[in-house]
Amino acid sequence: MKLHAIVSDLGTAKQAVEGGASVIQLRLKGAATEEVVDRGAPFRLLCTENGVTFVVNDDVQAALALLADGVHLGRDDEGVELALEAGLLVGRSATTAEEAKLAEDEGASYIGAGPVWSTPSKPDAAAPIGLEGLRSISEAVRIPVIAIGGIDASNVRACIGAGAFGVAVVRAAADAAELSAAL
Repeated sequence: MKLHAIVSDLGTAKQAVEGGASVIQLRLKGAATEEVVDRGAPFRLLCTENGVTFVVNDDVQAALALLADGVHLGRDDEGVELALEAGLLVGRSATTAEEAKLAEDEGASYIGAGPVWSTPSKPDAAAPIGLEGLRSISEAVRIPVIAIGGIDASNVRACIGAGAFGVAVVRAAADAAELSAAL
């Protein structure tokens, strides 16, 4: 889970895998389950062929239909119990140590912590947590913490230094090779 690429198109997913991403998270915001399943099959195949973990964003039913390895659920997303019963990895989002601890207590496999810095991919997100917020979250839980939000090759080491196990990228997914080298 060192480099977690959040993608919506197969071309970027391929670049991320070639660049060393260990997780591909399919994120099709606002798409119905059927669309996620239809569009997700090539992503699943790519991940299977390359030994990369495949995670579906926000949709447990699509994750199950695609035989995904996991699902990432935001703080308000439903389906945690079903995902856990099915044996999926469950990622949860957190902006505070308290949210992270609660997610861990509810069975989360990892925490997506952030946004660490401002990012245009989440314009409605909470205020950036910064490296101190990331450190606080990392110290509060025993499960891996994945930093997200404004991550690029210039600041990836700072995230690891603040306690993150790895990083997640959206806009920088195509720069996976550069990010992998910086890790």
